[in-house]
Amino acid sequence: MKIGLYFGSFNPIHTGHLIIANYILQHSALDQVWFVISPQNPLKKSGSLLNEYHRLFLVQASIEDEQSLKASDIEFRLPRPSYTIDTLTYLSEKFPDNTFSVIMGSDSFQNIPAWKNYQQILNNYSIIIYERPGFAVVNNYKNSSVTILKAPMLEISSTYIRKTIREGKSIRYLVPEKVRIEIEQNGYYKNEL
Repeated sequence: MKIGLYFGSFNPIHTGHLIIANYILQHSALDQVWFVISPQNPLKKSGSLLNEYHRLFLVQASIEDEQSLKASDIEFRLPRPSYTIDTLTYLSEKFPDNTFSVIMGSDSFQNIPAWKNYQQILNNYSIIIYERPGFAVVNNYKNSSVTILKAPMLEISSTYIRKTIREGKSIRYLVPEKVRIEIEQNGYYKNEL
């Protein structure tokens, strides 16, 4: 099976994440897309993160009726902070019959030299990039398999959603309805963590 790994904090997951995942699934040879919830991104501050199990639940709630979209908590059981190469190595050993690709935005691809063992990722795994405005894709890496897709972009972000919640405004339509209800019922993101 061909699986695309969409790494992120998903703090919280929003409609833009789902549009990208679905678009990539429909316009690539992938059989599934796994949302890999990162408990701690080594390139981001962890202070503003909602508990990883809450974030996992929100991802699960947003995709529960989708057979080709999965939520993965694999990084919860790996050493922290989470490094993509470690997760890829672990999954490749655990599921040798599957082929894994990495899904990322063009902004992340521009930043890939900052990633741990990035050359190993580029040499051994396919990269599927969705273009973000203002971040052109320049692939100067030999022996890399890079596919660029122009997925529809929404100008919303998890940061914007958290700010909207703190301001007491509605996040309806920015996130799936089940996610909105869960966030509101539990008072998530009302105060900056």
